[in-house]
Amino acid sequence: MAIPALNAAGPGSPVSPLDALPDAPTRRPAAVRQNAAWTWARRSLWAWPFPLAVLALWQLSALWGWVPEQVLPPPAAVFKVFGELLASGELWDHLRISMVRVFAGFGIGLSLGLVLGGAMGLSPTFRDYFFPLFKAFSQVPVIGWLPLLILVVGIDEGLKFLLIAKAALVPVAINTCQGIQNVPNRLVEVARVYGFTRWQMLRRVVFPAATAPIWNGVRYGLTHAWLALVVVELLASSEGIGFLIVYGRQLFQLDVVLAAVLAVGIVGFVIDKLLAVSEAWLLRWRKPGL
Repeated sequence: MAIPALNAAGPGSPVSPLDALPDAPTRRPAAVRQNAAWTWARRSLWAWPFPLAVLALWQLSALWGWVPEQVLPPPAAVFKVFGELLASGELWDHLRISMVRVFAGFGIGLSLGLVLGGAMGLSPTFRDYFFPLFKAFSQVPVIGWLPLLILVVGIDEGLKFLLIAKAALVPVAINTCQGIQNVPNRLVEVARVYGFTRWQMLRRVVFPAATAPIWNGVRYGLTHAWLALVVVELLASSEGIGFLIVYGRQLFQLDVVLAAVLAVGIVGFVIDKLLAVSEAWLLRWRKPGL
């Protein structure tokens, strides 16, 4: 959606109800908060039966010898190795290296994604020229760029940053573009009636209305960046959580492999939950149900 230039509102212009839109948090009634807490608790309880059933099946397979322990170690052995890796600090060292890589690459992809997505959302001309090329670029998986980038930048940290940035850029750019395009026309029309300038239109109407889809893109972007990091470290790294998985496989220590996989899942889950909490705080001004 292109935002045309608007005349500045004069000093005597009426105060727009949109001025208070992002700055006036709505306090939810106690009943609504209680219902929300009960819904969250119920969903949390329903989330446990399936993983517990998988864990029980895993334990039974080890106990009754359905699968050899050399191929699928029992849960107790995996948790023991996981604790030993934590206690020795080896797992923390690999995680620290991986986190530095993922946030550096994600920062690059986030910045480029917001700029490109904003440009495509605000300018139909730019979108018509650039989106087909961007669409083709996004269809190539991260692993498909690996041989070319190895020839260009080698296998050092630059390779990992670029591949992680590519994984994050695509969902951020697409969600930013769609969020801006889907801003309700009634909000734009009201802003025009009140004589908003172009900057006021963007700051008070477009960006607040597009915050939710943009933040969804940020969440997907960070999730994709974390997955891309593991893939890159599996193929071209001598340290990091992905390397730990490869190292365990080479030594046929499947308990180390599964402990590293468990660490990957825990970190990804924690990152997503932190982003969900941040989204709830960022969008606290919205009324319930909107």
